[in-house]
Amino acid sequence: MEREEDQVGAMAQMSKSLKYVAGAIAASLPASAAFAAWELNMTVGVTELSRDIHGLHMLIFWICVLIAVAVFGMMIYSLVKFRHSRGAVAATFDHSTKAEIIWTIIPCAILVGMAIPAAETLIKIEDTRDSQLSIKVTGYQWKWQYEYLDKNVRFFSTLNREHDRARQLKSGVDPFSVPNYLLEVDRPLVVPVGAKVRVLLTSSDVIHAWWVPAFGMKKDAIPGFVNEMWFRADKPGTYRGQCAELCGRDHGFMPVVVEVKPQAEFDAWLQEQQQAGAPAAASAAAAVTVESAAATVAKAE
Repeated sequence: MEREEDQVGAMAQMSKSLKYVAGAIAASLPASAAFAAWELNMTVGVTELSRDIHGLHMLIFWICVLIAVAVFGMMIYSLVKFRHSRGAVAATFDHSTKAEIIWTIIPCAILVGMAIPAAETLIKIEDTRDSQLSIKVTGYQWKWQYEYLDKNVRFFSTLNREHDRARQLKSGVDPFSVPNYLLEVDRPLVVPVGAKVRVLLTSSDVIHAWWVPAFGMKKDAIPGFVNEMWFRADKPGTYRGQCAELCGRDHGFMPVVVEVKPQAEFDAWLQEQQQAGAPAAASAAAAVTVESAAATVAKAE
């Protein structure tokens, strides 16, 4: 009797110690990290597609839950109701055409019912028609180049220098003191709110993947090939992502940052970028003209 009481006391003390350890670990984590540790489901996102994908995910999830409840419920009921201790006798038949037809038709009907909304969502994801802005995204090791087609705006987006310094060994910079560590760039992609943005993806070296979780979309950027996707952000703000492909040694330092601005602010930003890029474009055009002229003179001689 005393031995049993000692065992119960030891287990209670162990349980208490584990609670203290768990509490200490939770207290040592930042609030956002502790919350993220319990974020088990997909996020809804801020785009039309992300909401459709989340809705499809939840629909299929609850269908699977219902199937699991029905199947395991029937199994548990059968095990309890027809157990040997209650005098149950095993069936003697080994074939039932009716049963086989039923358990073939029902799963087929469920799969067809699931395929209809899934096909509708997939078709919508691939429908890039009627886009209001087209942006070519080229992946490099380890940066992105954004080109606004027909807008005469093009620039590179690279990991922020402060974040790059903080990631270096013996830099003396505490990474936890840097906001949005490794998720900040020197020049973010800027798009207008409510506009359907078509993204053309390619790469200049290896396979990359452009991914912004809040948009619900991810596509590979493949050398010599052009992928396309689209998104329509409904809320202004800054949304962050990363390259989701193992593209090389510094793969973890290739963030994606998108700023969604109201239309008026985007128009002002676009005009500013066009004015800043005009002198550089003119200089490049002049250099090409001089080179062409020199080549023509050389051929004439």
